[in-house]
Amino acid sequence: MVEKKPVIISACLAGYPCRYDGGDKGYSYFIEKVKCGEAIPLCPEQLGGLPTPREKAEIINGDGFDVVNGKARVINSEGRDVTEQFLKGAGEVLKLARDLGASEVLLFEGSPSCGVKYIHRDGKKVEGAGVCAALLSSAGFEVAAAKNESTYK
Repeated sequence: MVEKKPVIISACLAGYPCRYDGGDKGYSYFIEKVKCGEAIPLCPEQLGGLPTPREKAEIINGDGFDVVNGKARVINSEGRDVTEQFLKGAGEVLKLARDLGASEVLLFEGSPSCGVKYIHRDGKKVEGAGVCAALLSSAGFEVAAAKNESTYK
């Protein structure tokens, strides 16, 4: 029998209240996947040591790939640099994904950590990846954005 490899998902997708505002983006599909052990929920921002709730943060002057390469920073709404926490959290997710032998990673689109194709800056959607998505992608993981919940019904 072939053992199915786990999928790493953004914890907010599984109903965990870990978003910056203390909320979640729980999809019943992902909640069930976690309950049956097929998905592992992780929040890179919490793993990096940031509290919940926390100030909203944005990547300044680039995207997650630029942050990983030391060319951009993550700054919260109070002007505090939280780049190190974002990098630490992304590194923890990468370590866990490797240790667990994850087959893929599904993340919440738009987040400065988990955005796959876009992030938010100055209240607008801009093209680019979040810090965690960039690090995982650079390490060879298949990283995808979770689609609309109706896709999973």
